[in-house]
Amino acid sequence: MNKTFLEHVAKDILSKYGHNLSRIAVVFPNKRASLFLNQNFTQLVEESIWTPKYMTISELFRDHSPLTVADPIKLICDLHKSFVKCTDTNETIDHFYGWGQLMLADFDDIDKNMADADMIFRNINDLHELDDTSYLTEEQRDILRKFFANFTPDNESELKARFMSLWQHFAEIYHDFNSRLEAQGLAYEGALYRQVADDESATYEYDAYLFVGFNLLQTVEKKLFTRLLKDGKAHFYWDFDDYYMPHGNDTHHEAGHFIAQYLEHFPNELDTHDATIYDNLSHLHDIRFVSAPTDTVQATYIDSWIKSNDRIHAGRHTAIVMCDEHILQAVMHALPDEVTEANITTGFPLQQTSVTSFVAQLINLQTYGHPKGSDKYMLHSVLKVLRHPYAILVSEETQRLIGWLNDNKRYFPSRRELCIDEGTSLLFGDIGCHDKEGEDFNISLFAWLQKILRLIGTNSDNDDALFTESVFRMYTLVSRMLTLMQCGDLRADLSTISRLFSQLISATSIPFHGEPVEGIQVMGVLETRNLDFDHLLILSCNEGNMPKGVNDSSFIPYSIRKAYGLTTIDHKVAIYAYYFYRMLQRSTDVTIAYTIGNDFGKSGERSRFMTQLMVESNARIHNLSLQAEHATACVTQHQIDKTEEMMAELHAIKTLAPTAINRYICCPLRFYYSNIAHIHEYEDDEDIQMDNRIFGNIFHKAVEIIYGMMCDDGKNVTAAAIANMLKQPQTIEHVVDEAFAEELFKASASGFKPEYNGLQLINRAVIISYIRNLLQLDIKNTPFRIIGLEIPVATQLQVSIGDRQQTVNIGGTIDRFDAATDSATGEPCLRVIDYKTGKEATLAIKDIDMLFANKNIYKSHSNYFLQAMLYSLTVSDNREFNPSGLKVRPALLFIQHTQREGYDPSIEIGKEKVYDAEMWRAEFMERLHKVVADIYNPDVPFTPTTEADNCLNCPYSQLCKI
Repeated sequence: MNKTFLEHVAKDILSKYGHNLSRIAVVFPNKRASLFLNQNFTQLVEESIWTPKYMTISELFRDHSPLTVADPIKLICDLHKSFVKCTDTNETIDHFYGWGQLMLADFDDIDKNMADADMIFRNINDLHELDDTSYLTEEQRDILRKFFANFTPDNESELKARFMSLWQHFAEIYHDFNSRLEAQGLAYEGALYRQVADDESATYEYDAYLFVGFNLLQTVEKKLFTRLLKDGKAHFYWDFDDYYMPHGNDTHHEAGHFIAQYLEHFPNELDTHDATIYDNLSHLHDIRFVSAPTDTVQATYIDSWIKSNDRIHAGRHTAIVMCDEHILQAVMHALPDEVTEANITTGFPLQQTSVTSFVAQLINLQTYGHPKGSDKYMLHSVLKVLRHPYAILVSEETQRLIGWLNDNKRYFPSRRELCIDEGTSLLFGDIGCHDKEGEDFNISLFAWLQKILRLIGTNSDNDDALFTESVFRMYTLVSRMLTLMQCGDLRADLSTISRLFSQLISATSIPFHGEPVEGIQVMGVLETRNLDFDHLLILSCNEGNMPKGVNDSSFIPYSIRKAYGLTTIDHKVAIYAYYFYRMLQRSTDVTIAYTIGNDFGKSGERSRFMTQLMVESNARIHNLSLQAEHATACVTQHQIDKTEEMMAELHAIKTLAPTAINRYICCPLRFYYSNIAHIHEYEDDEDIQMDNRIFGNIFHKAVEIIYGMMCDDGKNVTAAAIANMLKQPQTIEHVVDEAFAEELFKASASGFKPEYNGLQLINRAVIISYIRNLLQLDIKNTPFRIIGLEIPVATQLQVSIGDRQQTVNIGGTIDRFDAATDSATGEPCLRVIDYKTGKEATLAIKDIDMLFANKNIYKSHSNYFLQAMLYSLTVSDNREFNPSGLKVRPALLFIQHTQREGYDPSIEIGKEKVYDAEMWRAEFMERLHKVVADIYNPDVPFTPTTEADNCLNCPYSQLCKI
């Protein structure tokens, strides 16, 4: 086990400062290293010692400023105010949020590098302003001239004009923002750092400040270091290998160039030959490069990697480093059970926790699920809240309330009905404001969320750390939003507040708590600073992850950033080069994995640093490739043999409907699941959303009512009756509302008035237009007599099964059965009309065989044709329905096409209109007998369909998967 950098530092500190370190401050880039250094002290001395004061560089700056760094939400809110004031625009804060963060990062970078904001943001419309360039070096002047050349009148565009307009306000925004914060005793980090660096009166209480493991320094840090060095208080422990030092023009040596400059001013306390040990990574004899097709496959490699080479027993000397922290969940799931201790330093996304989904449902309840000006809620929204696992922590009555709602089918339950105890009264009671357009509603909404979250935290006895931390983080976030709204810092409408809240949740993570110096270490790249590991697995080491997102995300162009000494892409690459090679510096067991897929915007390209290792290091590179185990998601080609119990279920079917016959033709196994096993197709009864089935039901119900109203005593419908109905749009609308109430809202009480949402209003208008289209079509065929609307019909079928006969009742409901006159021949006829609200078939029916085939069902609508023919043949030879023996026409009336010139809904088989169903009786009944016989034959099993297209929208498809 090799000596780590912090072990070298601990040994050197003890040798120079003794065992009383109480007057020593050790400053790190981050907190994590202090725990490891403290443990190193413990291992080096047997007796007790006075430990030094540990602090981060951020804490050092903050401790010496009268200002406080404001939280990110507050900073964006105040920056938005300054932006609106200086630009005189009405940009909403949610739209501003993303590039407000960018602007804040630019201001932060300006101050941390102590640049002159006025000079950077000067008005570049007037090129003569470059005349006075005495303050610039010749190199800086050349850089700026090249950049500003793009803004001459000869090379102007709308984008550049907009940029110029915004640029003119940046300096004003910068100063207004800083003044606004300072007046409140606040600052962003860069401004505070700059204030401390410029404060010559500041006093530093410790005798010595030991700066450990820093790399690229910003100007404020260099200025503070210089001051403390002059006072004889600053000492530096640099961690670098000769491999970093400048001996070429490669980008990964950029960090070495910076370190070489620092050493001239801030000498290293360590003997570099002692602390560095290795030269040119020569200790690494073997490095493994592992490619994987996806992140998931890459994560599965963790199990075998950690169990081999004694890595699992090395504890904290084994590290899994994620270059892309989005793979954390996959990594956590991939850790084998044998890993009893693991320290995870990367935060878990708040967005992926249950509390986020609960809060989303609560907001939905008070917005979409609560009609404006009403004391009622939509059932669907209510049940989503009540069925959430966190609802029981608000009220123990949730299950009883769910049962009551299901039994009573209250699609718009009122507050009075929902508030049955203190908890449900909190969930469904009056939140204090009803005007959703006003800012007071936002405050009431978030105050309500705060109460519910507090109650969840109080009532829970769950000791799960993720649950506790996620509820606490959400409560903190809600409380902060509420405070900002109450004090007037955050003023926006509900839509804007909701989008901003979602963005903040997405940016929030939950820290894991554990013993940092014990167990396998799972971390991001930044957490590796100052730490060394024997066994190292680096994951997702792709270009774009390592180095991290080397794009110039800034309002300040690269040329100006470089001219004024701000952070550039070069700096970012250099920093990540340092992180990468420092990770490898003392490790003797290195595996680097990357993905080769290019999904979700990923490059599928390994990091440039891996390529440099292949070219420059003396290590042997072993390339391994992981392959995905493809589990074919195909339909199981199994069959279900009929048992006595199944046959009993079959015989219990009183009437076999055409829908069931079509289901069997499509897939016998689907028929089994639905009609024998009674696994009903999913219908979300409490979801009052529109689907094709409900849409069709509403249309059918409305048409049934309207045509019933137009019939005279003899059930005749005349042109005058239809014309009169067309002149009564309010009557049609009332009937459609009645159909909605019954079919969608399940309200049978008279006088119920549906409360529509936007989508339902659109569907209501479409149905009304369809009804008018139908009336306009039918007025051309008047007079006709309605024999029945939604009329049930049935017939008995004798089928041969082996050597016995089986009687089967077959039947269903005809949408409309009427008697009309053939306009061409003048002969009377009967029509069996089936209304269809969808589109016509794209594939013609060539013959009767197509009605009984399981191929192209959805393209040809063969199932519709079968039903229309079956009903027509059923009434054709039935003396009750057809006493005069008239010809019966099967018709599929597609409402969307009724306005077409000469539209005739009569079905076609083989390009011929079917004006008499009897012409096809023999052929049709022969095939129908065969299908029904197979259904009732105990020797014919239920088999899966042979047509893959039939599985696409099948509700039982998951039951057939392997």
